[in-house]
Amino acid sequence: MKPLNQTVLDMKPSGIRKFFDIVSEMPKAISLGVGEPDFDTPWHISDEGIYTLEKGRTFYTSNSGLMELRKEIGLWYEKKYGIHRNPVSEILITVGGSEGIDLALRALLSPGDEVIIPEPSYVSYVPCVSLAGGVPVTLPLKNENCFKLTAEELESAITEKTKALVLSFPNNPTGAIMTKDDLKPIAELAVKYDLYVISDEIYSELTYGKEPHASIGALPGMSERTIVINGFSKAYAMTGWRLGYAMAPEVIAREMTKIHQFCIMCAPTTSQYAAVEAIKNGDKDIAKMRESYDKRRRFLLKQFEIMGLPCFEPEGAFYMFPCIKEFGMTSDEFATTLLREEELAVVPGSAFGDCGEGFIRISYAYSIDELREAMDRMGRFIRRRRGQEQ
Repeated sequence: MKPLNQTVLDMKPSGIRKFFDIVSEMPKAISLGVGEPDFDTPWHISDEGIYTLEKGRTFYTSNSGLMELRKEIGLWYEKKYGIHRNPVSEILITVGGSEGIDLALRALLSPGDEVIIPEPSYVSYVPCVSLAGGVPVTLPLKNENCFKLTAEELESAITEKTKALVLSFPNNPTGAIMTKDDLKPIAELAVKYDLYVISDEIYSELTYGKEPHASIGALPGMSERTIVINGFSKAYAMTGWRLGYAMAPEVIAREMTKIHQFCIMCAPTTSQYAAVEAIKNGDKDIAKMRESYDKRRRFLLKQFEIMGLPCFEPEGAFYMFPCIKEFGMTSDEFATTLLREEELAVVPGSAFGDCGEGFIRISYAYSIDELREAMDRMGRFIRRRRGQEQ
């Protein structure tokens, strides 16, 4: 029998799934591992989806997606973040933000092209670069810099083969953000070295600091080289609807659409109609969920302070990334032992890159009651590790 694709064979399974599988067999376990809103999709959005089914709107849309939805996305992004894209030729509706990432990489990369991926990062970037024939170049970010990317770090990783940079802020798994001032020197380097930037902004609506989210695509010289990826999963609690979008210069969007055309055809029609309602009338829903996440965020920060567990203050997404190096265990050992002893599941930081070793990811997309119980369990576990409790 002929061998399978070696690139796929060499890929490691997601480091997150192992703990999900174990937790599913533990009825009393609490999982803080899932990066998914605990809110139901707001009813007016679901109701619009139901209405379209009742009216028989179940046919294919154009490959690029409903024009009404693309227009609303274009208006929304221009108003909020100062990015203008032509909805006819520069906005593509995808099956979640994940498809948008895959399409962007496959459209950009030729064999051997290097892509810089700051880590810790979302688990799909490295394998998607490899599947597209590129070479992932991981760049470790530092806890002392609040896991922001600096210009010095970026320039040190650029070679003559560098084709693109993946930016993911607000960040999964750290919760780090990049302000407009943080992004300016990164944009200057992208222009200087003629790099494309794939800016994954799926958590753009979940920021808690004084400054709102800023998109690198709005900075000088970046419009012609930036692909913005976003979607409806996190902001509108629509994970299962599987709907995202990509905004790119026409010359790139055209090639992304070509791949999408042959592999997917179009994103789910019902989800697209629901998304029109979401983007037109969902701002209050976002604000309500964001306020709740912020309360949980501050609760966890206080609990970590009480435990003496070091954790920088994340200002985006719904994740914490506390440091567990003092316990002399790998992050996988820590997570496995915590699950066995206290039936509490977290994700090892190493699942998000080698520089995540010594950290764990905790999602606070859970009720405050679940978080209280989870922190009680973690507190007991940590006290035992320190010899403070038998």
